[in-house]
Amino acid sequence: MDVHKWIKLVIFGILSCKFGITSGDDITSGPVFLTEPRNRIDFSNTTGTVIECAATGNPQPEIIWVLQDGTKVSDVPGLRQVQSSGSLVFPPFRAEDYRQEVHAQTYRCKGTNAVGTIVSRDVQVRAVVSQDYDVDVNKEYVIRGNSAIVKCLYPSFVAEFLVVDSWISETETEFREVYLASTNHDSKYLVLPSGELHIRDVTPEDGFKTFRCRTKHRLTGETKLSATAGRLVITEPITSSRPKLSMDSETVTKTKARTESFSLLCPGQAYPPPVYRWYKFIDGQVGGKLPVKLDDRVKQVSGTLIIRDAKVGDSGKYLCVVNNSVGGESVETILTVTAPLSASVEPASQTAEYGRPAVFTCNPEGNPIKSLSWYKDGKALPGANESVLKIESVKKDDKGMYQCFVRNDHESAQFTAELKLGGKFDPPQLLSTFPERTIQPGPTVSLKCSASGNPLPEITWEIDGKRITNTDRYQINQLTPSASEVVSFLNISSITTNDGGLYVCKASSKVGVSEHSARQNVYGMPFVKSMEKMSIVAGETMYINCPYAGHPIDSISWERGGRILPINKRQQIYPNGTLVVEGVQRNADQGSYTCVVKSSPGYSAKGTVEVQVMAPPVISPFSLDGPSDFGDSVQLNCHITKGDEPFQIEWFLGKIPLKGTGDYTISQVGKRTSLLTISTVSHVHDGVYTCMVTNDAGTVFHSTSLAVNVPPRWIIEPTDKAFAQGSEAKIECKADGFPKPTLSWKRATGSTPGDYRDIKTNSGTVRVEDGTLTMSNIQKSSEGYYLCEASNGIGAGLSAVIYVSVQAPPHFEIKFRNQTARRNEPVVLQCEAKGEKPIGILWNMNNKRLEPKSDNRYTIREEILQSGVMSDLSIRKLDRSDSALYTCVATNAFGSDDTSINLIVQEVPETPSGLKVLDKSGRVVQLQWTAPYDGNAPITRYLIEYKLIKGDWNNDIERVLVPGSATVAGVYNLRPSTNYHFRLIAENEVGASEPSSTVTIVTAEEVPSGPPRGVKVEALDQSTLKVMWKPPSREHWNGDILGYYVGYKLGSSDKPFLFETVEFNRDHSKEHSLQINNLKTYTEYSVVVQAFNKVGAGPMSEEVIQFTGEGTPDQPPQDFTCATLTSTTIGVSWSSPPLANANGVIKGYKVIYAPAKLWFDEASKDTKITSQSETVLHGLKKYTNYSITILAYTGGGDGVKATPMHCYTEQDVPDAPQSVKALQMSPESILISWLSPEYPNGIITQYTVYVQEAEREEIRSHRVPSFQLSFEASGLKEDRYNFWVTASTVIGEGEQSKQVSISPSSRVPAKIASFDDKFTVNFKDDIKLPCQAVGIPVPELQWRIKGSAFVPSDRHRLLPDGSLLIREVSRDDAGEYSCSVENPYGQDTISHILTVHAPPSPPAVSLTSSTTSSISIKLKPKKEETAPIYSYIVHYKPEFGEWEQIQIANSQLEYTVEGLQCGQKYQLYASAQNTIGTGEGSEIIHTRTKGSGPTKPEASKFLEPSSNSVTLHLGTFSDGGCPMLYFVVEYKIRSSSDWTLVTNSLKPGGNFVVLDLAPGSWYNLKVTAHNNAGFAVAEYEFATLTVTGATIAPASDSANNEEILKLLMNLNLIVPICAAILVIIAAIVVIIVLKRSNNHYPKDDMVYSQSVNHSTLGKQNQLRDELGYIPPPNRKLPPVPGNNYNTVDRIKRGTLRSHATWNPRQKHMYEELALEKGTLRTLPDGSHLYARAGDFAGMEDEIAPYATFHLLGFREEMDPGLPSGQMQGMNPQQFQTMPHSSGMNGGQMDSNFIHQRNASQSMPRQQAHLAVAPQRPADFGPQYDDPANCEDPGYQYAQTQSQYGGQSVTYDQPSDAYGTRSNPSMRRSVGGPAAGTGRMILPPYPEPPAPPTRGISQQQPTNNYVNSSMYSSNQFPPPPPSTADLSTSSNNDSGITEGSEPDNDRDQLINRGGLMKPGSRDALTTEEMRKLIEKNEASNHVGNGLTAMYDTVNV
Repeated sequence: MDVHKWIKLVIFGILSCKFGITSGDDITSGPVFLTEPRNRIDFSNTTGTVIECAATGNPQPEIIWVLQDGTKVSDVPGLRQVQSSGSLVFPPFRAEDYRQEVHAQTYRCKGTNAVGTIVSRDVQVRAVVSQDYDVDVNKEYVIRGNSAIVKCLYPSFVAEFLVVDSWISETETEFREVYLASTNHDSKYLVLPSGELHIRDVTPEDGFKTFRCRTKHRLTGETKLSATAGRLVITEPITSSRPKLSMDSETVTKTKARTESFSLLCPGQAYPPPVYRWYKFIDGQVGGKLPVKLDDRVKQVSGTLIIRDAKVGDSGKYLCVVNNSVGGESVETILTVTAPLSASVEPASQTAEYGRPAVFTCNPEGNPIKSLSWYKDGKALPGANESVLKIESVKKDDKGMYQCFVRNDHESAQFTAELKLGGKFDPPQLLSTFPERTIQPGPTVSLKCSASGNPLPEITWEIDGKRITNTDRYQINQLTPSASEVVSFLNISSITTNDGGLYVCKASSKVGVSEHSARQNVYGMPFVKSMEKMSIVAGETMYINCPYAGHPIDSISWERGGRILPINKRQQIYPNGTLVVEGVQRNADQGSYTCVVKSSPGYSAKGTVEVQVMAPPVISPFSLDGPSDFGDSVQLNCHITKGDEPFQIEWFLGKIPLKGTGDYTISQVGKRTSLLTISTVSHVHDGVYTCMVTNDAGTVFHSTSLAVNVPPRWIIEPTDKAFAQGSEAKIECKADGFPKPTLSWKRATGSTPGDYRDIKTNSGTVRVEDGTLTMSNIQKSSEGYYLCEASNGIGAGLSAVIYVSVQAPPHFEIKFRNQTARRNEPVVLQCEAKGEKPIGILWNMNNKRLEPKSDNRYTIREEILQSGVMSDLSIRKLDRSDSALYTCVATNAFGSDDTSINLIVQEVPETPSGLKVLDKSGRVVQLQWTAPYDGNAPITRYLIEYKLIKGDWNNDIERVLVPGSATVAGVYNLRPSTNYHFRLIAENEVGASEPSSTVTIVTAEEVPSGPPRGVKVEALDQSTLKVMWKPPSREHWNGDILGYYVGYKLGSSDKPFLFETVEFNRDHSKEHSLQINNLKTYTEYSVVVQAFNKVGAGPMSEEVIQFTGEGTPDQPPQDFTCATLTSTTIGVSWSSPPLANANGVIKGYKVIYAPAKLWFDEASKDTKITSQSETVLHGLKKYTNYSITILAYTGGGDGVKATPMHCYTEQDVPDAPQSVKALQMSPESILISWLSPEYPNGIITQYTVYVQEAEREEIRSHRVPSFQLSFEASGLKEDRYNFWVTASTVIGEGEQSKQVSISPSSRVPAKIASFDDKFTVNFKDDIKLPCQAVGIPVPELQWRIKGSAFVPSDRHRLLPDGSLLIREVSRDDAGEYSCSVENPYGQDTISHILTVHAPPSPPAVSLTSSTTSSISIKLKPKKEETAPIYSYIVHYKPEFGEWEQIQIANSQLEYTVEGLQCGQKYQLYASAQNTIGTGEGSEIIHTRTKGSGPTKPEASKFLEPSSNSVTLHLGTFSDGGCPMLYFVVEYKIRSSSDWTLVTNSLKPGGNFVVLDLAPGSWYNLKVTAHNNAGFAVAEYEFATLTVTGATIAPASDSANNEEILKLLMNLNLIVPICAAILVIIAAIVVIIVLKRSNNHYPKDDMVYSQSVNHSTLGKQNQLRDELGYIPPPNRKLPPVPGNNYNTVDRIKRGTLRSHATWNPRQKHMYEELALEKGTLRTLPDGSHLYARAGDFAGMEDEIAPYATFHLLGFREEMDPGLPSGQMQGMNPQQFQTMPHSSGMNGGQMDSNFIHQRNASQSMPRQQAHLAVAPQRPADFGPQYDDPANCEDPGYQYAQTQSQYGGQSVTYDQPSDAYGTRSNPSMRRSVGGPAAGTGRMILPPYPEPPAPPTRGISQQQPTNNYVNSSMYSSNQFPPPPPSTADLSTSSNNDSGITEGSEPDNDRDQLINRGGLMKPGSRDALTTEEMRKLIEKNEASNHVGNGLTAMYDTVNV
C-alpha cells in the first residue's frame, strides 16, 4: 500500500471520528487541503521553485491551478509547468526570459471532486531576477562620548531579500548578531536586529577602525562583503550643543511581524551626551503616555529601543525624548505588529435537512484583519462578509464546500467546512403531466398530474398565475395510489372560451418544488382576464403575463400611455404575451400597462394592470473606531438614506433583539434614523451589533463589532505570608479584565522593596500556574519581597507587594571548607549561622571542645546579625600544630547545625631536584625532574627559566609556566642549533623555592623557519617572468641555506606548484633571481619561493600574483556586422572578443575599410580607431562596395582581424557625363555621344539628351537607355543647336554635362564618336577597343598599334563597327592603340592606352640573418609589375619535413621565420599574389639555423669519484648553442660486458651522483647528451677510491687479456654473434634478389603485405581476400601513456642525423652502414642518397637486441575472438616488443625467422599535404592511409620486404634493462617501415626530488641529483614536472596532420625532447608536454602482476 493510500485512510479515520461517519453512512467527503501553498513565494531566476499543493477527499480531488480571475493556468514552455501531482513548477530561467504575467502573478490552487470545490489562499508568486549589486558602508559622523549607528547600505531592489549576517572590523574581529537574552547587550559593539552596528560611548580609538558588513541573500544564499569599509569620523566637542536627531522628527511608521525582533532607532548627537527616554501612548491614561517598561524582552541601548519576540500588544505609538543640559528633541514612531492570519469555522462539517436552517461561524485570528468573505464551491457568495453565515432554508443546491477567507494587505487565510444534506428525503418529481391542447367550447375537460417524493408532495393547480380552488365548474380530485405517489385531477365542466389559458400543475413539499405548465386553448373571441395590481422592487426585473383566452389569436401586444411597447432596450415582449422589464425604475416604469389581444377577423380584447415600483431601504454604513475602554459611552447611528416609507427599524446584539431597556437606549430620530446608545460600556456589551430595516420592498442589515477594553481588577489580591522552612508555599494572585490580564511574579533583588526581577521558574521547585506562585521545599533563601503584576494593556495594570518570611532552625550555608594560612601569621576562622534567634555557638578542635583559656593564642567573639549570629575564632602566630579540623556548632529553639573548617598551615616548597633532558629537537626540549616537598600546600606551578648561554640570569631570562602536578614539560619556540641554560623553580600559594642547578642544552638543526624576503615578480615579456628575492632573515636559517625552490602555477588553478631549483648565492648583497619561461600570454601566475638547507625546505613565501606581458588578441571581435546608413556612411558594430582570447586589456578597436576592388592595396585602406563597440564610417564613396574588417588591440599590439564584411553605400545622383561630342551624321541629323560619369554613384537607369535651338528658349529632352552612350537627333534645320546630357539613377537626375553646339550642314566630315580612353584587362582575357566613325561619304578607318599599322591576325581582328578585338591578351599587347578616320571633308583620330594585368613575377629573396630558432629574409619585387601586389607567401620546410607557408603583407619586405629547430637545415622560397592570382615561386634558398650538437668534456672536469659513488658535473658539457634536453647515463664494471642503465632522462643542470659502487674498483661510464641538433656519446674509465680514500693502481694488460680470453670462451656470446653474421649475409642475398625481381612488377599495382608463415607480394584486389576486411583509414596514434615501456636498453654509439626524420627516399640505417664515405647512390625513384661511412662507425655490431613496434590499425581492430590466453601480456594498444635475431641469449635460431605483422599494412598516400605549393617537388615523408586507396607503394617497401620478409621464428623471453618480459606464447609482429629506420628514442624524463607542498615539512636532498636503488627492476622513475602542461591523449587525433603511424609516434616523442618546431601542427608546447606527463603519472597503475605502464615508441 503506497503512502497516498495510507494518508487517505488516516484522514478518513479522523473525519469519521470528528463528524460521526459510520460504515453505513455516506462516506463521500469534500476536498480538504493537505498541503496549502504559502501566501508569498519569492524565488531567484537562478534556482527556480516548486509550489506544492495537495488535497484529500473521497473521491480523490483533482488539483488545478487558476489565476486570480479564475482563468486556468497552462504550461509556458521553459517558464511554467503544472505537474500531474498538483505542483506548480517554475524552472530556472534567463533574465531576458522574464515575463510579468508568469513571474509576477497571483495564483490559487483549486481542489475539486464530486462533493464540491475549494480554493487556496492567494499565492503571490514573484521571481527575482539576479542582478549584480554592491554593498557599502559609509562614514558616520559622531561626537565623542555619543553612540554611533553604522548602517549597511544596499540597493532598494534587493533590500527585502538581504539580511545583515555579520560585521567585521579592521582586525577581522567579527561581530555577529547578538540576541538580547544574552549578556552581551551591554557590550560596546552590538548588532541590532535590523542589521545596524551599534557602537556605544565612542572614543577617539574607534576612529582608527574600519567596519564592513556581510550580507546574505535569503533566496540564493549568496553572501557579500561590503565593497567599501566605513569608519567613524569623531568630532571633539568645542561647546555644549543641544541634541540633534539624524532622522526626521516627524512620525515614523513601522510594521513588524509577530515573534520578530526589531529595534526602534532614536539616533541623536549632543554634548554633553544626551539622556534617552522612551514612552508609549496609552489611551485613557492621565498624561496620555507611560514610560516604556524595560525587562528581559524589552531593552534600551543608548537611544535604541530593542524589542525581542514582538507581540501584538506592542503595537502603538512610541515617543523618544532626547535631553541634555542644553535642550531636548523628540521623535514619534508608530509601530504595528502583525500576526499571521488564520481562520477556523464551526462546525467544520454539518448535516442539515431540507428546509432547515444551517449556520457557519468563522473565527478569524491575526492582525490586522481588513476583510472577511465566504465562498461556496470556489466562488464568492455576494454580500456574505460577516463572521456568521446563515442559510435560512437549506435546499439541494446548498450542499457543498464552504470557505471563510480573511485578508489584509499582505496575506490571506481560509478554512474549509462542508454542508451535507441529511435524512432520506427526495424532492418532488412529476411522473405524468397534461399536454397543451385546443378544444371547442362545451365539453368537460379533465387534466391529470402525478408526482412522487419523500415526503409525499402536495399538488396544486393554477391558471394564469391564480390558484384554482373547487367551484361549481372546477373540481380538484387527489389520489394516493402508493406511499410515494400522488395523483391529482382538475375537472372543468362545460368549458367555455374564457376558461382558456395557461394551466400549471405544481407538486411541492418541504424539500422542493416541481411544476408543469401547458396552455388549454378554447375556440372563441379574444378575451383578457382581469389582472391584480403589481408591486415590484426597484432595480429588479419585472415579468407580466397577459392572461388571455380565445382562439385563434393573431397577436399579443402591450401598450403604456398609448405607446406600443417596447420603447426602450430594457423592455422586451415574448410571443406568449409575457412583458419583461429589466432594472425597473420608479419614475420610468411605474404606471398602467395594457395587454392587447387580437384575432384574425379583426376582433380584439384589452386588459390593464397597475404597476407600483417600490424602493428597498438603504442603510448608511456605520462603524466604531477601534475598541472602547471600560466605562466609555458608545452610540450607534442607523440612518436610512434610501427606500420607501414606512420603515421598521430593529437592533440586535448577535441574535438577541434589543428593546431599549437596561443599559441600552434606542432613540428614534425622525422616520429614517435610529440611535442605539450604551451609557457605560463593560465587557458584557462586547459583540456584533446589527441594525435591521424592513419595508414593503425588503429587509436589509448592517452590522459592526464592539470590543471593550476592561482594565485588570483583583479577584484575589496577595498578602504577606509566613511559611515553615521545607514546607510547600502557595501564594494566590488572581485578576480579571478584558482582554484577560497576564499575571506575573517578580522578586526584589535586595532586602527592601524595589528593583524587581522575574522569578526563574522550574518544574521542580518554583512554578507559577494561573497566577499562583508555588515554592516547594521553601528555604530561608526564599524569604523576601515579592511583586504580583496583572496587565492586559488597558490602563496601568495592577500590582501588589508582599513579604514572604521563612521560620528556620540554625543553618550554615557552607558545611565544610578548607582555610589556609601561612606559618607564623595570624588567622581568623568565621562561621555564620542563619535562623531564628537566639542562637548559641560552640567551637571544637579535632572533635574536642576548644577552651580559649587553655591557650592565650585563641580568642572567640560573637556578633548578632539580622539573619543570625556570626562567630569568630582568632589564632595568633600559627604553628604547624595548629593544622586541625575546627567545628562550629549552632543551636536555637528549632534545632541545631554545624559547619567544619579544615585549617592548613602552609610554607614555601623545597628546591626541585633531578632536572634532566628527556628529548630535544630544533625548537623543543623535553625536561623531567623530581617533585620537591610542597610545603603543605599544593605546588601551583613550576617555572622553567632559560637563557642563551651568553645571556644573564637577571636580564636575558625567559620563563615557561608548568602546572604543579607535572614533572615533565616541554620548552617550545627555541632557536635551532643554539646553546641554552635551563633551571627550575617550584611555587605554591605561599611563595617560590630556590632555583635548581643549571643544565646546559644545545638544540638540533631544523629546516628554515622563515620564507625568503622581498619576493618580487616582473614580467619580462609575454611568456617570461623574472622572480627576485632575498634570503630569509638570518635567525630563520636554522643552518646553512643550500638553495631555493621557486614554485609557480596559474593564478586560478588549484593544482600544486611546479618548482625549479636555484642554488644559494653566498654574496648576501645580491638578490637571487630566476627567469620562468614558456608561460602563457597575459596570464595570471602565482609564484612562491622557499629556502632549503640540508634538513629540508622551509616555509613558502606569500604568493605573489603577476601577469605575463600582454599579447595580442588571438580572436577577432565577435558579432561583427555592418549596415548601410547613407550614400557616404556605413554603420559598423561588434562585440568584444572572448575574454579568454583577449591576451591583455583591450584598449580599443581598429576598423579597417577600403573599396572592395582596392582591398588588397594596403595604401588604399583607411583605419578608424575607437574604443566603443560601434562606429560610423564617414566620407565614403557613393554606391561603392566596401570591404570592412576589424581587430582589437592591446598593449601588446594588434589582434587577429575579423573576416571582412561587405557593405554597399547607398545610391545617389550621378555626376555629369565625362565628355560629350556632337557630330554631324547627315544634313538633317546630329549624333550626340558621351562617356559615362566618372562617379555614377549608383546604377545608371537612363540618360537624358537635351536639345535647344540657339535662338529659342524651348528645350527638348530625349530619354536614352543606360546601355546606350549615343543619340541621333534628326529632323534638324540649318540652324545652331546646343546639346547637353545628364545621367539618372533611382535617386534622381544628376548634373548636366558641358554644352556642345553645332549647326547642321550639307557637308558631313569624317569624325569619331568614340573618346580617348584607358583600358585595363587581365591576362588571357579578350578586349574590344571602340572606334565609332561618322561621315558622308563613309570615311576610311585605320588602326595603328604602338605606332605600327594594324595587321589582322588570329588574335587581332577588326569588327564591322570599327572596333578592334584582341583575343587572349598577353603582356606584349600592352601599349598605345590609335584609330583614325578620313573622308573628303575631314579627318579625326583617337588614342587608347591598354594596360595588361598578369600574375606577379617571382620576387628576389635574399637571406639577411639567422639564429638558433629563426631565419630572416628580404624580398624585392620586380619593378615592371603593372598590377599591384597585395601579399607575399613565404614557403619553408626543414630538410626532411613538409612545406609550410606564411602569408605576409605587400609592405612587409623583410620577414623573420620564427619557431624553427636549433641547428637544422631549412629550404625557403617566396611567391607574390595580386588580384590576378599567385605568381611563380622564387629560387629555393638552402640555409640552416645556428647551433650544433653537444661536445663532451674532459674526464678530469666531468668526473669526481669517491669510495662508493661518482659525481658527474653535467654543466661541463658544451651544448653547441642548442639547449640540452636530457642525458642518458650508463655504467659497468670494466671487466663486464653488461651495461647498467642509471637513468635515460636526466634533466640538465647541476650535478648527478651515481651510487652503490664498489670501493677500489675500475668502471666504464657512458653518458649520452642530447639537444635538438643531435647527441654526443662520451665514454670514460675511472676507478673509485678505497674505503680509506686512497686511489688504486691502473689495471695491468694481462688482466685485459684474461678478460678477452673469457669472452672468447663464452659460448653464450659467440654462438649468437655467429648466428647474427649468418643472418645478415642471408638477408643481403635476399635483398639483392628481391631488388632485381622488383623491377618486373609495376609499382602502381604493388601492395606490401606480410603474414605469419610467409610473405606475399600481390595486387590490390588480393588484399581483401587475404585480410577478410578493409581496415579503416589510418588514424593518428600518438604515444599511448600508461603501458609497458619496452625499448632498447641504450642509444647506439656514433652521430645520428640531427633531424631524425625518416626519409622514404633513403635507405634504412642498416643499409646505409655499408655505403662508402662520400658515395652517391641513385634510388629507383630518381632521388639521391648521401651517406658517410664515419657517420655510423661502430654500429655494425651494435644492433639493438630488442625493438618495440605497434601494429597499425590494430588499436581498434584487434580480433575480439582471441583466447584469453593469447591476450595475456598484451597491452591494450597492441604494442609488441621483438628481439632482434642477433640478440638471442642462447636461443636456437629458426630458419624461418621473420618479424611478423598480421594486420593490414597502410600505404603512403600521394600529395596529401596541402601546405606544399603545387609547383614544388614533393619532398616529404610518407603518409599512410587505407591500403585499398594506395596508389604508389614505393621503393622502400620492397626493400623492407626483401630485408625482413620470408622467415619466422619462435623466441624465448629475454629481459630488457627495465625488467619487462615478453610472452613466450605470443607471436610478435613488426611493420616493415618501422624497423631499422634509425629513429632516435627519447625516453620520458624522470621526476627529480620535488620540493614539498605548502605546509608539509620533508627531508630535502641537496642540489645534486642522487641515484639510488629506490626503483626496482620492474619500475621506472616517475615523470618530472615540465614547464608546461601537455594535453594530448592516446585517443585524441585532433590537430595532428595526416601521416604514417610510425612517423606520428616518433614526432610526438621527438617533440617531448624539444625537437619539433613550435607552432607546427604536430608540435606540442611545453605546457602540453607537462599535461601529458602529469596525465601519465595519474594513470600509472599496476594490474595483473604487470609492471607500471609507460609510453611505447618505434625503433
